[in-house]
Parts: sequence; structure tokens; C-alpha cells
Amino acid sequence: MEKFAFLIHPLDVRDVARKFPFTRHLPERVVEGVFRLVPPMKLSHITGIKTPYSEAEGWFVSCPLTARQMIALPEKFVYKRIIQTGRVAEKLGAKIMGLGAFSSVVGDAGVTIAKNLRIAVTTGNSYTVATAIEGAKEAARLMGHDIRTAEIVILGATGSIGKVCTLLLAREASKMTLVARNKANLEELAAKVLYETGLSVKITDNVKQSLANAQVVIAVTSATDTIIGPQDLMPGAVVCDVARPRNVSRRVAEERDDVLVIEGGVIEVPGEIDFGFDFGFPPGMAYACMAETMVLALERRYENFSLGRDLTVGQVEEISRLAKKHGFKLAGFRSFERAVSSEEIEQVKERARQRRKEAVNMG
Repeated sequence: MEKFAFLIHPLDVRDVARKFPFTRHLPERVVEGVFRLVPPMKLSHITGIKTPYSEAEGWFVSCPLTARQMIALPEKFVYKRIIQTGRVAEKLGAKIMGLGAFSSVVGDAGVTIAKNLRIAVTTGNSYTVATAIEGAKEAARLMGHDIRTAEIVILGATGSIGKVCTLLLAREASKMTLVARNKANLEELAAKVLYETGLSVKITDNVKQSLANAQVVIAVTSATDTIIGPQDLMPGAVVCDVARPRNVSRRVAEERDDVLVIEGGVIEVPGEIDFGFDFGFPPGMAYACMAETMVLALERRYENFSLGRDLTVGQVEEISRLAKKHGFKLAGFRSFERAVSSEEIEQVKERARQRRKEAVNMG
């Protein structure tokens, strides 16, 4: 039986209330202040992962810092807390630990954490990229967009996930805009894309402007607040929101029934898996970053993987191959914690067509 652990942490104080209901009656800052002092802990035992080649069990281990604290507190303190959480995983018998949510982007994206633990570490970003691209391409197809000719925008293009998404999509795309805050990093990435794929991309630091004509959007920024609102998207746009916390405002789902927002990297896990903890997904489903940790354990690949700021296309292709071997697969589409059926997608597509027709008639 192979063994793994996955580190999770509350994105905000509402997540704390899932485990500790009494906290929902307290001010946010009070809850954050108290849980800053709470030691890391085991949350649950994960059982039932079985493939034709191997079996695995694991544990959710919790680092009780919110996303805001992960970003705002001194890096040294956050590192210490994550490493302490890794020690819990070690004691449980895990041989590899995945870093969830903001623990995967703190500092040097897992490198320092791995150096201070006796077990292997991964951010899960390679499989996150693989499934985000797969999901975005399929969603675009269903909405009537051809990925080869669509206007594609990648938000957070210069981050570790954004770079590889860019390089993979640039193999097929003909129109791509890269968005990030640092112009110098954007220029460097644009040059790399041109050299490796022959595609000349546009670059900008203006999110709103870039979205105006975007048909397919990959959102992978590490922003703590949403950056895509209801008025930012054109009818028929497809957004794959890989970021946690989300880059897309919930208001988009409430006010725009003519765009399709999907969550990147929602995976069906083989076997009769029981997570022992409700993180908001239906039974048997997991984030791609969680799935990568499981795949590496099932393969007995107890080695550091997907660390640092420089993921490679090779890593993404390798983990994708291993995941398919063990029966992990994209589990349809989800949008804001709910499944989206093919019938609903067809309705979104039809409403978008009507809105575009109305806009032409008014013009």
C-alpha cells in the first residue's frame, strides 16, 4: 500500500467553519488571529484508491493559515508552519506530500519546503496544467470555438502554471494574448514562445482590455481577490479558472448566463475513494493537484516533482501519461461548486448567439 499526504489550508475563515462551526459567529480577524497559533493537524484518512497497478492511502493534513495570511505574514513564519505540517505527514507514514492552494505558491514554490522535509514534495502543478488545457479545449469546442483560430488570453502568464499553459497552447493557437504585471517577464516569455513555437503573441498588463475580445481565457493568477467581473467578458466566452482563490467573481455566474466558466483540473479518482473530509466536491472527485500526488504515490515515484517556478512541458506530458495509465480522468465540468451538464452548455451557447445577434442589430 503506497502512502501520501496532501496539505490543505482554509482559503478564508468560511473554510475554517467547515471543521469548527463555532467560528462562523466570530469576526474574521479574531478567527485568523487564533488559528495563527493553532498547530498543524491531521484532518482525515483517505482510503479506497485502487488501480490495476497499485493501491494507495493518504491523509489530509492541515496548515491553519488562510490565503490572506499565507501572502501577508512573514515568509519565514509561513515556511515554518508548512514545514511543521510536513512533519505531521512524515509521522503518519506518508512518503510524498502535495502542497495545496497557496502553500504551493509561497516563496520559491515548494523548493525550500522540500529541503526541510524527509519526504518528497510536489505542488501538483504539472497535472493541474494538463487538465486545465484539456478542459479548456473541450469546453471551447462545445461552445463552438476552434482553439486554432480563437482569441486566447492567459491571465498570470508568467507564473509557473501560466508559462507552461502558454507554451502548450501556443503549439495550436494562432491568436494569443499574455497578461501579467511585469512587462519585462512578459517580453521574455513572448520571446520564448516565438522561438519554440513560431507564434508571435501580444502582451499586456491590462486585464480588462485583454478580455474585451477574448473567446477562451485561462485564469491562473495568484491574486487574492477576483479580477474578472460580469462586464469583462464577451458573449460566448469560455473561462477556465485554475486559480485558488478564484480569479472569476461569483457575480459572473449570477449575472452572465451567456458565458461559460469552468474550474480547471477537476479529476475523477479511480477506486472507491473516501476522503473523510468535505472539501466541496462530489464523491470520487479531486483537484488535479491532489491527483498528481496520488499518481506519484501509485507509481512509487517518491521524488520531488513540480517544484519551483519553472515547470516543463515534459513534466506535464509525463504526469498526464501516468495519470491515464492509472485511470484518472477529467470529470466533466464544474462551475462555482456545481456540475455543468452538456445541455446547460448548449443553452449558454444559444444565449450567447442571441446576444451577439442583438448587438449586431443594435449596431
